[in-house]
Amino acid sequence: MGEHVIKLPDVGEGVAEAELVEWHVKVGDLVREDTVLAAVMTDKATVEIPSPVDGEILWLGAEIGDTVAIGSPIVRLKVAGEGNVKAAAEAAPEVKAPAEPVEAKPALAAAKAAPKPAEAPKATAAPKATRPGSVSGAPRAEGEKPLASPAVRLRAKEAGIDLRQVAGSGPAGRISHEDIDAFVARGPQTARATGLARKDGVEDIKVVGLRRKIAEKMSLAKSRIPHITYVEEIDVTSLEELRATLNKEKRSDRPKLTLLPFLMRAMVKAIAEQPNLNALFDDDSGIIHQHEGIHIGIAAQTPNGLVVPVVKHAEARDLWDSAAEVNRLADAAKTGTATREELSGSTITITSLGAMGGVATTPVINYPEVAIVGVNKMMVRPVWDGTQFIPRKMMNLSSSFDHRVIDGWDAAVFVQRIKALLETPALIFVD
Repeated sequence: MGEHVIKLPDVGEGVAEAELVEWHVKVGDLVREDTVLAAVMTDKATVEIPSPVDGEILWLGAEIGDTVAIGSPIVRLKVAGEGNVKAAAEAAPEVKAPAEPVEAKPALAAAKAAPKPAEAPKATAAPKATRPGSVSGAPRAEGEKPLASPAVRLRAKEAGIDLRQVAGSGPAGRISHEDIDAFVARGPQTARATGLARKDGVEDIKVVGLRRKIAEKMSLAKSRIPHITYVEEIDVTSLEELRATLNKEKRSDRPKLTLLPFLMRAMVKAIAEQPNLNALFDDDSGIIHQHEGIHIGIAAQTPNGLVVPVVKHAEARDLWDSAAEVNRLADAAKTGTATREELSGSTITITSLGAMGGVATTPVINYPEVAIVGVNKMMVRPVWDGTQFIPRKMMNLSSSFDHRVIDGWDAAVFVQRIKALLETPALIFVD
């Protein structure tokens, strides 16, 4: 038998290290060739590490959340044959796996070797008295008779107190007049708490993987970007009528349209008039990188957290091409198959919570971009047309801007241009 060492492979694009986010195996497991051993994350792309050989797991070289350098050993396997390392020449590191505390073993051995002292005669310990009024446990179960003197029972009956709900401080839980006083002082909430119990546990959850990267990105954005948020309501009645009409014309080469493709096309037109909104701000060097290509990030919620797949070159896509690309990227993000390239390179971002979008939000800019457009919930509201209230489909846009490079006036002009295009959707198709 021999040992085979698996090192963290080069995951590409000049990455020097990766974060271990998941183990699929443990020490002692038997694995086959191509069995997925672990998953590592670089930026927002997750890469699975398969086993190149059959074998038994001897050692795992990192814990979840650790940053591992490319080329570092991460797994040792016992394999048939010589393997790729000689066990005698290189001692295996200590296995990082749950084990019994080693310090307990010497004490256990000493205890076994020491002569056993003679046992003292057993005595019945007196029941431990508790402070009157202290709650020593949950209320008594149905049918369990509380211990109390006739005088205490009479007092409880006259006061309408269920003695099963009173904790006794006397021997064997006997209830005294002091316990009745304490129960009354606590109020009726104790009696209502049948079947409920206090919970004082604390679970420590290490922030790793995608959640850690989201936290870092949000902290960076909020600490370095002075946000200004502009909220405007949009009448999308005509847009929704157009969308429904286009969706009725079912064609195999055209996907179903949502609001997003219309918003993307409106943003493309608005950015053509205000190209400074389609930019990245390098605040370390004081340089604004204004892009010609419009790469729209679509913030998407996945089972693992928030990711931002990017629709590249939205300026070159029509309504249906934009919709198809949004659908493709959304599926890739939800299944965890989106590539690093598909999750990077945005120049401006859309964020939407769909039907849970709320009335207004304060979106956090996707650093180092300078603008983000937030879509809020669509709802039918009464709107005054000058003579009467009529029902209209209304939706708010909540958009945030980097106030270091975008003035409030420019932000308002941008949102108002989008508003005009969405409220008169025919303009979206006019070049």
